Amino acid sequence: MSASDETKEASGETTLADILPIPATTAPVTDPGEHNTANSLAEEPTLSHSLALGDHDEKGIVQEPRDEEAADLGWNKRKENIPTPLVGGLGNEDLWILIRRFNKQMYHVKEVSHSVLGDLDLNVSDDEEFSPDKLRVTVERFYMTSLESSLAYFIAWLFDFINPLLVVGLITLITYPRSRGILFPPAPIALVDAKSGGVQKPKAGVLGSHESATGAPENHKGEAVEQEATNFFNGFTAVVVASATGKHPQANPQLGEEKTPDDLIPDPTGLAVSVVEAKDVATAGGQVPKHDKTKVPVENVVWSKMRPIMHGISDVADTWERLANALSPTSPFPQETYRIRLAGLIAPLLLVSLFTTSYMLVKGASFGVGFGFFGDPIITLGLRWLNRSYPHWEKILEMRNTVLKGVPTNAQLTLTLLRIGEANKAPLPPAPFVHAPPLDKPAEVTDAELRATGAEAPLNATAEELEEAMEHDPQTAHETGSADIDAAKSDTHKGKRSKLIGVVRSAVKGTVKGVIASDAARAKVGSRPAKNRLGVVPPANAQLLSGPVDFKARYDGRKGRIYIATKSTIPAVGFSTDVTSEIVGDEEQEKLHPRWSIAIGDIRELKKIGGYGWKAKLVVGWSLGREVHDGLEITDRLGNVRRITALPLRDELFNRLVAIGGQKWEAW
Repeated sequence: MSASDETKEASGETTLADILPIPATTAPVTDPGEHNTANSLAEEPTLSHSLALGDHDEKGIVQEPRDEEAADLGWNKRKENIPTPLVGGLGNEDLWILIRRFNKQMYHVKEVSHSVLGDLDLNVSDDEEFSPDKLRVTVERFYMTSLESSLAYFIAWLFDFINPLLVVGLITLITYPRSRGILFPPAPIALVDAKSGGVQKPKAGVLGSHESATGAPENHKGEAVEQEATNFFNGFTAVVVASATGKHPQANPQLGEEKTPDDLIPDPTGLAVSVVEAKDVATAGGQVPKHDKTKVPVENVVWSKMRPIMHGISDVADTWERLANALSPTSPFPQETYRIRLAGLIAPLLLVSLFTTSYMLVKGASFGVGFGFFGDPIITLGLRWLNRSYPHWEKILEMRNTVLKGVPTNAQLTLTLLRIGEANKAPLPPAPFVHAPPLDKPAEVTDAELRATGAEAPLNATAEELEEAMEHDPQTAHETGSADIDAAKSDTHKGKRSKLIGVVRSAVKGTVKGVIASDAARAKVGSRPAKNRLGVVPPANAQLLSGPVDFKARYDGRKGRIYIATKSTIPAVGFSTDVTSEIVGDEEQEKLHPRWSIAIGDIRELKKIGGYGWKAKLVVGWSLGREVHDGLEITDRLGNVRRITALPLRDELFNRLVAIGGQKWEAW
């Protein structure tokens, strides 16, 4: 790279190297022993850090320069009282969508000392940890990114293009964003009938949101899709359990109003694994499940395959998000660079397609298939040479390091936005807490959400038909469409089961309160596990809001606050139980006596931890009806670990710490 190119890159201008699909760095392969770390944002170790410090064309409240510890731009306030836009070029609701999903996706990050692929950190580690909850979040993310956004295209897409026209269309869609609305007029997915392409009543009975498949109402933009993702996974789980237990209501004898033995048995889908084992005993002639020699090895195979499956789904979701962010970039990322790069790769196909005959296409395809089947000796020799000469060479050729270099996933985009807030001493406030249910009223629809080409009516429907479809109908959400589905879905013992669950819940509630009281007594005599559980279940009506500088928490069972100090000589995070205030002139100066502190630049690892084990957390939350506060582990570069517990704003503290320094992170 020439000196002039380096100057342009430093100023944020697009260079020729940015447009070409060449790797931003080959160091991970050519120099795997490279070691470089940064202690602050100012060192700009990645593109994300650099963009956070840049002078952006579009500026929001967060991007205004200020000189203070950390400006409070609306932490713990109603969303109507939060200034807008917080970040230039991005609405507050869209910002909170990214932050909410970032909170669910990020569990554990570690600092990496080598150069990162694509010049963006927060890539998923090849050794990413597996957990069932992380698998659930990954599937939900795949639903929200790939499946959900594909629905509209599957309905609207037309396949009868000739090759040159298809290529021209692709280039137009990439380079001219307005063409997308002309070629594919937008319409809320919930209003579109998948069979006819016309208008339909949304599955939720009202068009309360634009992007969701059901049209369900929402308090914040994007919440309906997130709830759909959760219910998508839960529904899939219910179908699997119902299938495993052999539920087949159509085979039951129909004796009018007469009760049958089957009617006296609770629905087995609510009893999960224990009922599956009971069915195995009943259908195996009394064979005890523990005698089944295939059970353990099959379970081990299934569980051992979950991590690569989860990793594969995550890779698909990452690539999908990068493509979406390349076609519709969010500030401060370049607005045209990625589209020009993609269009430049597709443009030669236009010239090739004009001179390519069917014979040439078939001949070339048959050569490729034949070489793939019979060219193993040549392919193997080539791969051996590459693996010997350039270990991990395939990393350089990954899309994130070539075609999509510099294009962020949603998590990387969120981290960049969080870094912008930290660079300007204005941490991004979290989405406001709303406890009231969303109203069953139609969402406002404008041309941005629903329009057609030319003089055509949207969805070929009249204004009255559209209005009727969007209005709330409480019965629509309960419609299944056929009697057999109603029979499979119904539960004749729902009321009895609810009473039984209520009795069990009362008993469990008393037990849980006894355990919490015993933890307090055990903590006084020095039990460390008991100390770590103190305050995890807060008292009713407790005031738990805090931030952005201090966060209520416990350390070693003691009440206190986590403080983030950025104006000191060495920015640090620490825990203190002793906070006194003195008035110096017109300013209030807090004198802290921290029990411990860690320099921000020395943080090596951040890990979200539970307040209880996952099973105990379910029981406590279910029986008491209260939120269980989790914790956070902070590890420094010397290996010292600080375990913070009873932390109400755990995600918000995690976000500040992950964005405030110069570390390059890797997701685990």
